[in-house]
Amino acid sequence: MSDPDRRPDASDESGDTSDTAHEASPSDALGGALAGAARRAGLDPTGGDATRDVVWRAMGGWRGILESVLPSLTFLVVYTLTGELLPALLLSVGIAGAFTVARLVMRSPVQAALGGLVATGGAALLALWTGRAEDNFVLGFITNGLYGGGLLVSSLVGYSLIGLAIGFLMGEGTAWRRDRRKRRVFFWLGIAWAALFAARLAVQLPLYAVGDVTALGTAKLAMGLPLFAPMVAVTWLAVRALYPRRGE
Repeated sequence: MSDPDRRPDASDESGDTSDTAHEASPSDALGGALAGAARRAGLDPTGGDATRDVVWRAMGGWRGILESVLPSLTFLVVYTLTGELLPALLLSVGIAGAFTVARLVMRSPVQAALGGLVATGGAALLALWTGRAEDNFVLGFITNGLYGGGLLVSSLVGYSLIGLAIGFLMGEGTAWRRDRRKRRVFFWLGIAWAALFAARLAVQLPLYAVGDVTALGTAKLAMGLPLFAPMVAVTWLAVRALYPRRGE
């Protein structure tokens, strides 16, 4: 396991072998992509926004909340009341599609809604193929596993995905790795986010195993935005402590 407090070795400090020596390194490409995604979501630590505004933007405002919650909530309510899989899936996918069309008509950014439509549609196709309502949640398990695993491994090897995103947002690339305090904070932020995704799997997989669709859908909603928002707030506050604005 990598120690977040370890002293940088010679390769960290040498001008010839530093993290920023290779312009086209994989960490640079990944960090730039993560920073771009964060910036598009309005998560720019260089601004003077209040924490509540940052969290609100990260969730996409009221529209983003509805796009995230309503398809899953519709599936849960319809299936629980009727016990019929096809109507529940059709209504869920239809609502996700309606959000995407609405964004296209209003010429607003469509990436989030389109991603939700693809995820909802893919999950629905899997559930229709197997005939098992609980399989509507399988893609979510895979996503949580990939996110959690990526965050965990990146933190353990010393290249926290959180650190890569923030480093490129702040214009320092991977230079944060030479700062013990930043390495430690980004390490624990990555572990905390990985724990969030692991907790979702720990609660939801047993419900999937016993086929309790109502409890599974409820757990998915309860462990979605209600846990995501506080984690964004904690991350934001930690990053602002590392990069105080001028004059503070």
